[in-house]
Amino acid sequence: MKDITEALARRLTAAGLTVAAAESLTGGRVAAALTGRPGSSEYFLGSVVAYANEVKTNILDVPTAVLLEHGAVSEACARAMAEGVRRRLGSNLAVATTGIAGPDGGSPAKPVGLVWLAVAGEEGVRTAEHRFTGNRRAVTAAATLEALKLLARVAGVE
Repeated sequence: MKDITEALARRLTAAGLTVAAAESLTGGRVAAALTGRPGSSEYFLGSVVAYANEVKTNILDVPTAVLLEHGAVSEACARAMAEGVRRRLGSNLAVATTGIAGPDGGSPAKPVGLVWLAVAGEEGVRTAEHRFTGNRRAVTAAATLEALKLLARVAGVE
């Protein structure tokens, strides 16, 4: 993970880009990875850990209709979270995570390990769905890494 955060730091700094995070499933791990190096204040603006739906709607402006129609673990919610934190914090890019880490909370339609990621930028929103296996720690670690990879792709890290 250190390699990807170093590459992201170089790219964001060189391009003069800023990033924000909206996390549910990962509980701040993406923000911790992005701020774990000196100089991260040059590109990282802030983060919202939006575990409760009320935080998603009241702070990140996720429409209640999205939560009612698609649920918190959905592409639509991840997209809205990324757009909301980008707008609220005024960043160039924003990354969002939502999913079911387990061991409980899954269903046949949305099993434990289902994760939706989104990165919002000036050119729109890119999303990714993943289905990870393992315990809660494994799912959140994998989701954190994949969120950073998606952010790196959108930011143009080679």
